[in-house]
Amino acid sequence: MIEVSKKEAVRVMFDDISPKYDFLNHFLSFGIDYRWRKTLVGILKTYKPNSVLDVATGTGDLAIAIEHIKPQKIVGIDISEKMLEIGRQKINEKGLDQVIALRRADAEKIPFSDNTFEAITVAFGVRNFENLELGLKEMIRVLRPGGVMLILEFSHPSSFPMKQLYRIYSRFVIPVMGRLISGNRKAYTYLPESVAAFPSGQKFVDILSGLGLTNARKRSLSSGIASIYLAEK
Repeated sequence: MIEVSKKEAVRVMFDDISPKYDFLNHFLSFGIDYRWRKTLVGILKTYKPNSVLDVATGTGDLAIAIEHIKPQKIVGIDISEKMLEIGRQKINEKGLDQVIALRRADAEKIPFSDNTFEAITVAFGVRNFENLELGLKEMIRVLRPGGVMLILEFSHPSSFPMKQLYRIYSRFVIPVMGRLISGNRKAYTYLPESVAAFPSGQKFVDILSGLGLTNARKRSLSSGIASIYLAEK
């Protein structure tokens, strides 16, 4: 049996579920994901960036949301070409192709020069990195001094009853509904497994600080189901 890397497995998985990805995101989160992105964009707005790199952009939902604060240029990168194709279609339909550009690229080998972007964002992508530290270092490399990094990611609710309810929902409801709708048996089992393995909360804040970023902190969302991590270079 030929073993594939996590990176390749993730790419194939997202290529496969791309036609149903947007619907499942909104359906399985009861639409709360819209509010989470809006909160991130509200924080980003205070920094007034002219150039933004959206890493693991997927179908471009966050990149499109960021356009509302009117940066001059937004670039989204992802390893799944089929996700990007859907994103480009959405961007073209909205007439945003002069502002937002999507391209296939690896977060661990970002194809831009040092100090290129004033802000870097990621929504639900860093836990998919094959090498988390390498991906974060690449993001820091292309971020300008004084720039900001905003990362939206699932986390682990710690208080009763949300902790218990979320555990049941993520372990049983998400895999079953995800499989029925997407037709992919593994994708929505991978989601709760990847969330459980991710070093969320203060652990991730400490990772960001340890890589040289300043003023690293987090903001919990929806009783700890997700968090926004914020740090500056």
